[in-house]
Amino acid sequence: MVAWSPSDVPTPLDYFRCLVASDTQFPLLEAAASLAQDPYPQADIESVLAQMDAWHFRLRRPLNAKADPIAKLRRLNQFFFDELGFAGNVNDYYAPDNSYLHRVMDTRRGIPISLSVLWLELAQGLGLQAQGVGFPGHFLVKVKLPDPHEGLIVLDPFTGQSLGREDLLERIGQWLGSDGESLGKRKTDLVLSQHLQACSPRNMVLRMLKNLQEIYRSRQEKRLLHLLQMRIEILAQSR
Repeated sequence: MVAWSPSDVPTPLDYFRCLVASDTQFPLLEAAASLAQDPYPQADIESVLAQMDAWHFRLRRPLNAKADPIAKLRRLNQFFFDELGFAGNVNDYYAPDNSYLHRVMDTRRGIPISLSVLWLELAQGLGLQAQGVGFPGHFLVKVKLPDPHEGLIVLDPFTGQSLGREDLLERIGQWLGSDGESLGKRKTDLVLSQHLQACSPRNMVLRMLKNLQEIYRSRQEKRLLHLLQMRIEILAQSR
């Protein structure tokens, strides 16, 4: 959390600029939560961070100190999808609130990337090697498992479904208009590897901003579009 003196209260854009100034220790949760300050000027980012701290405590409490990554991942998914009840908002997918983390945390409904931000924050708190994946048409998360269970687990945060190789190739095929058989095994492995590359925290925030741009452009919300564009420019300039 960025600290400010009482006499030096920043504007929302100043705050955002400070958060995204460097890729070192990029505060994904805080930066993503701060996007809500455009439509919700009174959005309490500290409450978002405090709620996440409380969830971290509840998440870790039943785990054995020597729990392996698989046990941690099972606990995380049970906690996130079952106990907390997070899921994709299938009834109102394009509602702006699906991108604002304080609202997602209240309603337990979101879109893939906002759910991914919350899931990743919890995963990293458990020491899991988790990253976001900018998969075609649908944001995913992945966890790299170390020895002796070395492997890669890919999860759809919208449904909680674990996706195997064939599931992923089917999704790519639907997006590209082709299938695994027509591409051949060597090419499908290459395509799959390319689409499972990690998405940096900075690019996750950029994707959230662009999602909101599409929504507000369709609604002709000029003020919010202007603020979104300013945030996109700040994000680009801060690299």
